[in-house]
Amino acid sequence: MTQRPGPRPLSDEALSDLLGKQRFGTLATVKRSGHLTTMVYSWDPDARIVRFSTTADRIKVVHLRHDPRAALHVQGGDVWSYAVAEGEAEASGITAVPGDAVGRELLGMIPESARPEDEDAFLEELVAERRMVIRLKVDRLYGTALDIDGEGPEVASGCPCR
Repeated sequence: MTQRPGPRPLSDEALSDLLGKQRFGTLATVKRSGHLTTMVYSWDPDARIVRFSTTADRIKVVHLRHDPRAALHVQGGDVWSYAVAEGEAEASGITAVPGDAVGRELLGMIPESARPEDEDAFLEELVAERRMVIRLKVDRLYGTALDIDGEGPEVASGCPCR
């Protein structure tokens, strides 16, 4: 019988690269039965912070204020690779004045190529929507990949995670 390859842990650098490459992930917050939600995020590898934009009325904000533990699961380039970022999250205040610190932080989460042409209108919209930032301070980063036919899934999918 041929032994199939097992999953291998990804290095911290490969995990950070995977988090930086993706834009969507699943945020898990704590409640009696758990809570999962798909989120757009921004990864700051130097500060080891994942940032999410949300509105003040979302249940995830209530959960995080009650218990700040959270995790972000990000799928790699194939079904065999993933990264998980765990830590404590904090919710900012609501952006209240167009261009305030929270509004600027939200604007800074958008890649340069996708920034709105009219930043002032965008910042006003953030205030109207009662937007805020969730900051996940990552203290544990882990994930795996599965090598198939001698190549890691990152190579097969084009992910520069090695």
